[in-house]
Amino acid sequence: MIWNYLKDKKKDSDILEEPEAALSEEELGDSEEAAEEEQKKGGWFRRLRLGSKKQDEASEDDVEDSEVRTEVDVEDVADAQSPEAEPAGESSEEAAPEEALPEEEVLEETAPAGERDSDGLQEKRSWFQRLKSGLSKTRKGFVGQLDQLISGREIDDELIEEVEMLLITADFGVETTETILEEAKKATKGKRGEKSGEAFREAIKEAIRNRLLGQEEAQPPLDLTRGAPHVILVVGVNGVGKTTTIGKLAAQFKSEKRKVMMAAGDTFRAAAVDQLKVWGERAGATVVAQGEGSDSASVIFDAHASAKAKGMDILLADTAGRLHTQNNLMQELQKVRRVLGRQDEEAPHDVWLVLDATTGQNAISQVERFHEIIGLSGLIMTKLDGTAKGGVVVGIRERFQLPIRYLGVGEGMDDLKPFDADEFVDALFD
Repeated sequence: MIWNYLKDKKKDSDILEEPEAALSEEELGDSEEAAEEEQKKGGWFRRLRLGSKKQDEASEDDVEDSEVRTEVDVEDVADAQSPEAEPAGESSEEAAPEEALPEEEVLEETAPAGERDSDGLQEKRSWFQRLKSGLSKTRKGFVGQLDQLISGREIDDELIEEVEMLLITADFGVETTETILEEAKKATKGKRGEKSGEAFREAIKEAIRNRLLGQEEAQPPLDLTRGAPHVILVVGVNGVGKTTTIGKLAAQFKSEKRKVMMAAGDTFRAAAVDQLKVWGERAGATVVAQGEGSDSASVIFDAHASAKAKGMDILLADTAGRLHTQNNLMQELQKVRRVLGRQDEEAPHDVWLVLDATTGQNAISQVERFHEIIGLSGLIMTKLDGTAKGGVVVGIRERFQLPIRYLGVGEGMDDLKPFDADEFVDALFD
């Protein structure tokens, strides 16, 4: 009977309740037929429990499989990391991951634009291309805005005023901006029409070129044969890249078949001596150093004596970074000059100030102070690739009449080159 069937099931499930009224004979017959049919199929409750049980067993199998796979993966990783592991034949080669790219190719893809390691790991590019890449921020910031200002416009007072503000914000300086605009206005006098703005752009470009070329021609060329050795004292504030610049200069001079020695005169910064030694190894130059905290003038004095005895052509002397506002530290540079003068009255033959182009107009006060204390013979502009205000090069050159000896546009050994006015202007505008 169906009632007995349901009653037995109630004992197992405790979910069924006794019906309120007995079933009619017709309903009972129909129910018995349905029950018999369900029993033939296994019963809905039995199938439900059986399905649930199978699902639980499947889940347990999945967990066991997952644990087995995890153990296998761990063993595989351990085998791959083991230095004793060897290829297992053709089947292992088929399952192996793709072969890694050679080191050179990886470096070429990941190295920043405009930078190339001296070992030739990156594709070689001409200096002009690297300079152009290094000046890209200034070109986009200054020249790009200049092109937007003059596009389709006629020369008038409003345009000139807007260009004036643009030159000043690009760190050309007020005085340099005035001379550039005066020359550009004279060159475009009488020109009118929509295309006159483009003529004004070209006039500005040539005015900047003339500022740099005129001073370049007025300065004597670099002569590195005035001493035996020729002593170059490299100075600057903290963080401008003096030690790195000295290493690059050593590489340049070595490529010119000169005998180069470097003096580790920055005895205050813990890593400075080690850093210079690394650059010395890369450039193939001798490094003279003493312990940390040694007297800088003493180190440079000993290096000069050694360079003289060994017949070196050039001595590059590093110095500790110092703020130009700290008088006591600035006075130490005068001490270095006096000590060198005991062995050679003309030494140092050159004093080069390293300037970080990203400091903008602050570089002007640095030039003023260092020039006043020790007397500068040249400037080195670094980190031009990191600023949109490369106009500071023109402003400083115009104001102090000091030659810019080198430009730096990257971290690579060859990313420091002698300054060339024509290349600089063409890379900036074209």
